[in-house]
Amino acid sequence: MIADGFPWLTAIILLPLVASMLIPVLPDKEGKLVRWYALGVAIADFILMCYTFWKHYDASSTTFQLVEKYVWLPQLGVSWAVSVDGISAPLVLLAGLVTTLSIFAAWQVNLKPRLFYFLMLVLYSAQIGVFVAQDLMLFFIMWELELVPVYLLVSIWGGQKRRYAATKFLLYTAAASIFILVAGLAMALYGDNTTFDIVELGAKNYPLALELWLYAGLLIAFGVKLAIFPFHTWLPDAHGEASAPVSMILAGVLLKMGGYGLIRLNLEMLSDAHVYFAPALATLGVINIIYGALNSFAQTNMKRRLAYSSISHMGFVLLGIASFTDVGVSGAMLQMLSHGLIAAVLFFLAGVTYDRTHTMAMDNMGGIGQVMPKVFALFTAGAMASLALPGMSGFVSELQVFVGVTTSDIYSATFCTVMVFLAAVGVILTPIYLLSMLRQVFYGTGAELNCDINNAALENQEDEGTVCFGTDCLLPNEAVYSDARPREVFIAACFLVLIISFGVYPKLATQMYDVKTVAVNNQVRQSYIQFAQAKPQIFAKRLFSPQITEPETVPVLGIIK
Repeated sequence: MIADGFPWLTAIILLPLVASMLIPVLPDKEGKLVRWYALGVAIADFILMCYTFWKHYDASSTTFQLVEKYVWLPQLGVSWAVSVDGISAPLVLLAGLVTTLSIFAAWQVNLKPRLFYFLMLVLYSAQIGVFVAQDLMLFFIMWELELVPVYLLVSIWGGQKRRYAATKFLLYTAAASIFILVAGLAMALYGDNTTFDIVELGAKNYPLALELWLYAGLLIAFGVKLAIFPFHTWLPDAHGEASAPVSMILAGVLLKMGGYGLIRLNLEMLSDAHVYFAPALATLGVINIIYGALNSFAQTNMKRRLAYSSISHMGFVLLGIASFTDVGVSGAMLQMLSHGLIAAVLFFLAGVTYDRTHTMAMDNMGGIGQVMPKVFALFTAGAMASLALPGMSGFVSELQVFVGVTTSDIYSATFCTVMVFLAAVGVILTPIYLLSMLRQVFYGTGAELNCDINNAALENQEDEGTVCFGTDCLLPNEAVYSDARPREVFIAACFLVLIISFGVYPKLATQMYDVKTVAVNNQVRQSYIQFAQAKPQIFAKRLFSPQITEPETVPVLGIIK
């Protein structure tokens, strides 16, 4: 049903895409008009989605809402079908906020500005399309459309190895996307009716063997996007070479597409197969947490350290999805929202620092906190959120995941204890590599200096100290490194206000999706009960304990499987 007879979601998708087509004809030589135009379009689209969800979205419903369906290719059963529910609505808002602020962060782009902002607006549309697509073929098309602008944004506006990083990103994600296409075709062609509609696909009863293969293929596809070990290697390279605005979108939105796909398709539609794969997901989650944290220590490039930090934090999403508990799945959703905000602000501030120092090598930094106190304060706040400081969103989301795994009545006590202990090791490692990064960048590095800070020329200065940037020593009042500008403070503050708000009052976020995640988890638990009763020998007690109470039946997608 289209709310008020107006296609709200279609308008939200198409507004940036249609507006981007006008950029080549704008009368602008220096790029100033283009950037204002792109920012205005992004803000208008974000306001439109906020208004739409405020007026027409019901958080108490488990079914798809704002449904718009137009026949596209009737011979193939493909339709332009878009809708939202508790899983997609918060991620749509996240994508809108992060992309809008990323465009604002790209204010100083002077290389081919028309092409840059054109690609940013196309990427805006593709991201929203992925999260609202109700037709699986439309989902695949939007998923592929998103790859093209990201590839160009990295390969043209990236660092020295930008073409290598962009090509690696494209090869990894495009190759993995094939599994989405194959799985979608298999699900659509199975049974009497050929359809790509997610509601109808969810109502089909697939053989268990087929479900397992479908689940495995989709896990690879979404695992690459979520940067699950060992499909993660594209991420540090892409982040290391991408410009800050592109890194904000990569970490803040694109990684979340993988988590969204796992919940939407693997968990919700293939719940029987999830029962078998859940222990593997939990194990991969713990590997991600520890592996990403340990690799962060070895990185001397600031953005690569933050990239491995993202890999580590995505492990909590996997743990929550595999927990079989309401609080665990809710924690996975909150972790995606929380990390989207935290990673975006950290990569933005890394870009702000690069604009002053012209380097990402932490060995060449040091002491800049004295002349850039605002940047230092904002960076510290972002790092505190990332290391899960109480009162910030990262703490609440990770706590929910820990509680979800600990209280799971599906796994044995031994399995839960091992998973929680190993995940806790990653939590302990996180503040170490983040605080060491702050110390190295904003304090001293111990690098050999090419000047004598105690020479006679400096002795009569009134300044209390000397600021050393790598091997260059400067007095604070002589430094060319300006502090954060009002625009930069505003962008960082937008993220930090939400991070603190979700940390102090998590219900601001969880109320949008809790009803839906509870319904999805109940469906998965029903699948577990059926298999535990039919094949008790599969669930060895050293991993599982199938003595659970059958939950109340809750409709998912309006259909009970």
